[in-house]
Amino acid sequence: MLAAGSKRQFIYIAALVVVAIVIGIWEPHALVYGVQRGSLYAVIALPLALILGILGVLNLAHGEFLTVGLYASYILFNNFGTDPLRATIPVTLILAAIGIAVYLLTVKHVLKAGHLSQLLITFGISLVLSELIKSIYTTQPRSVFTTYSYSSTTVAGVRFGTYEFLYLLVAVAVLVSLQLFLKKTRLGQATFAVGQNPRGAAIVGINVSFVYLFVFGLSIAIVGLASAIMVPRVAIFPGAGTPYTMKSFALSAMAGLGNLNGILLAGLTLGIFEAVVNAIPGGSGWSDVVFFGVLIVVIMTRAIREGRR
Repeated sequence: MLAAGSKRQFIYIAALVVVAIVIGIWEPHALVYGVQRGSLYAVIALPLALILGILGVLNLAHGEFLTVGLYASYILFNNFGTDPLRATIPVTLILAAIGIAVYLLTVKHVLKAGHLSQLLITFGISLVLSELIKSIYTTQPRSVFTTYSYSSTTVAGVRFGTYEFLYLLVAVAVLVSLQLFLKKTRLGQATFAVGQNPRGAAIVGINVSFVYLFVFGLSIAIVGLASAIMVPRVAIFPGAGTPYTMKSFALSAMAGLGNLNGILLAGLTLGIFEAVVNAIPGGSGWSDVVFFGVLIVVIMTRAIREGRR
């Protein structure tokens, strides 16, 4: 017998598959684009969900860290000729170092200060990062061009880009790696324990402060990975990552706190819905309305269901 949570997730996946098949028959481009875009949303949202679930901090600077990663990839490409995919490791390490420094200098000192202080400090970090980028690089859009990132193929008469399937591969790889880390390693199990009960974890000898530092650094490193794989396909400017903060929070809210698998499912769902809206004539300007509209419906449905228990 399946547990109630597993049963709901199974039904959700089955429904998503049916909807995907229908959309694939009606508008194959929308299905492909939705899966690709939704996978990217999931990659970016996973680290925000990790920080929120373990530290209990909603990182409002999430999108700005993504922007920093985009500029780091741009610098490596423009100044040193480093291919974006080869730059994934250095960009990931650079963002990890930045994340650790930011945590030690700021976030660490407000963990016990309440949610408002945490929101204000991360909002302040976002402003500092954004203004710092503007002062150095101005607001002029920049780009990283690679021929392979615009490759395409044709299947059953439908032509679509192939590079963006990397987003799906990375999303699955990051999700599986995080699950294995949390379940199969001592540090991962300690991290899970801290997320469940930090005081209890401290009593049994777990270094809670180190876990917080590690999780924040790891999460920002994943943001760096996301920026490196998306940089050939996006414009680079100071506000490039800002919209992803709210979208990442939206996926976390849809999935539920601590549900990393749900992040990927929510990303695919909203990515497909967004693509369908864009495929409708005159619907391109409504994609964000649908995105957050679906979020509201999901949260209200969950609240009503929990209120009946």
